[in-house]
Amino acid sequence: MSSYPTFEVVQENKKTILKIAGPWLAKDLTHVVDALHKQNYPPTKIITLDCNDLTELDTSGAWLLNRFLQNYQQLQFINTTSQTKALLEQVKNYSIQLHEEAKQKQEHLGYLFNLLSRLGQQSVSFLKTFLLSLSFLGEIFSRSKSFILKPWTIRGISLFHFLYEDGVRAVPIVSLISFLIGIVLVYQGADQLKRFGAEIFTVDLLAISALREIGILLTAIVVAGRSGSAFTAQIGFMKLNQEIDAMMVLGLNPIEVLVLPRILALVIALPLLAFLADMMALAGGAVMTSFMLDLNIDDFLHHLRLAIKPWTFWTGMIKAPVFAFFIALIGCFEGLRVHGGAQSVGTHTTKSVVQSIFLVVILDAVFSIIFSILRI
Repeated sequence: MSSYPTFEVVQENKKTILKIAGPWLAKDLTHVVDALHKQNYPPTKIITLDCNDLTELDTSGAWLLNRFLQNYQQLQFINTTSQTKALLEQVKNYSIQLHEEAKQKQEHLGYLFNLLSRLGQQSVSFLKTFLLSLSFLGEIFSRSKSFILKPWTIRGISLFHFLYEDGVRAVPIVSLISFLIGIVLVYQGADQLKRFGAEIFTVDLLAISALREIGILLTAIVVAGRSGSAFTAQIGFMKLNQEIDAMMVLGLNPIEVLVLPRILALVIALPLLAFLADMMALAGGAVMTSFMLDLNIDDFLHHLRLAIKPWTFWTGMIKAPVFAFFIALIGCFEGLRVHGGAQSVGTHTTKSVVQSIFLVVILDAVFSIIFSILRI
């Protein structure tokens, strides 16, 4: 009887037979491990394990046999004890379990790698967009010099057209929203202040919130959804129709012809709309206070004069041209980035509105911090 593990692989009737002999223990497996896995053996589907001359088998030996036997679809046993079968079955089940766990881990790692890949792509895309926007902003300032030094070169027809489209035609929606917001502010404010017997300060709440924040913020959001999206769609379709290319062939600069008139018109129109929004919010509040607080118009105006300080009005108006500039800038920038087809117009129009509203909120927060530091 051999003191080392041995094996023999034979083929009979399209079946492979593996005959093992000796002690298959961990300390002796180095004698057979290389030969068992490096040689080429008959490619069959069925394998028979003959353990007639096997003297001992431990877990390491069973693991080595399982690695060889798993290459075959069907396993049969001859001259094999129940203990040997049980050990091989246990090692096989544990091997399958480890394989499944490794597969799941690989899937989790694949998901993580995909997530990191998408994050990297989004970061690179954001950086490219940021650099393009900086370049676009620089070109706007560069082309604005001619307008500042030679104001008579401004295209008056385009300027008044956009003033009408973005200013005059926005009056109804801005007025209605602001009027209703004034009513809501008074209703909610009075309902809360009545608990403390301080409902008269509802006028102060209305004046400060409408003039400093609500009026300009709502107006900017409405204009971003209305005019910003229109700028993107108009310029986008002009680019798809190659009108911008034709304009450049004629020696006309698209920035001077398409972008600057829109920006200038919105910078003029938004402060006027913000002023209108403030007045309509106060008017809505006055109507609501007459019902809830039984204040006539003279008492309302008296308390309004006491609540309003010079900077209460101007803190809102200072924001208006800044908001207008960036809303128009984003709308035109996204319009010039349109390519392909109508789907691109829709995508960039959506981006224009979302980015404009997001930037308006960010700028409003920055202004609030600055005014707080300046104690305004």
